[in-house]
Amino acid sequence: MTTGERINKYIASSGLCSRRAADKLIDEGKVLVNGIPADKGSTVTSEDIVTVEGREISKKEEKIYLAFNKPKGVVCTASKTDPDNIIDYINYPERIFTVGRLDKNSTGLILLTNDGNLSNRMLKASEGHEKEYVVAVDKPLTDNFIKKMAKGVDLGDKKTAPCKIRKTGDRTFDIILTQGINRQIRRMCEVLGYKVVRLKRIRFMSVELGDLPLGQYRVLTEDEINQLASN
Repeated sequence: MTTGERINKYIASSGLCSRRAADKLIDEGKVLVNGIPADKGSTVTSEDIVTVEGREISKKEEKIYLAFNKPKGVVCTASKTDPDNIIDYINYPERIFTVGRLDKNSTGLILLTNDGNLSNRMLKASEGHEKEYVVAVDKPLTDNFIKKMAKGVDLGDKKTAPCKIRKTGDRTFDIILTQGINRQIRRMCEVLGYKVVRLKRIRFMSVELGDLPLGQYRVLTEDEINQLASN
């Protein structure tokens, strides 16, 4: 916690009791902040020591789950040495990190969280999780291209798994992948003689980009979080 928070909310966030019950404890003089009796107007930060009836308590870390529409040029890294890092771009007040990544020249849906357990489970089980993209290439598509992409493409070090692909225009298609190979779509297209000119992810598992504006984020719904956690 980086900013001051009302003492009753802090106590409630620890899981000890409700805010109303916290107020009663404060009135009874059972809450101390740095050894000094608190009042209902007290605010605390992570630097303060809060005790209730002699027992030190701490706020439980609130879980954060965000969907972000990444613009082109933003890099999916937390490294401050990269001026285009996604963390500085979003400027979220709490510590968060990306679940997986999109390359610098791609746009669209990327998830961010502070829930390491959920992130690790999702990444370890990434095979089989659907990720959907809309893609534009540099020349007209052929039926042969669509068929080869669908069956899987030999990238040299590995062959991609069969995938779902649908032609949507002369030079555009939708594709659903279940692998997490770095720059997979761009590499598949390059092998078949095409160059990707636009690539946007519109879905990650059950979470959809929808009409989220470019460069903006939203908090995931409870239903979305539960679906991610159940996979």
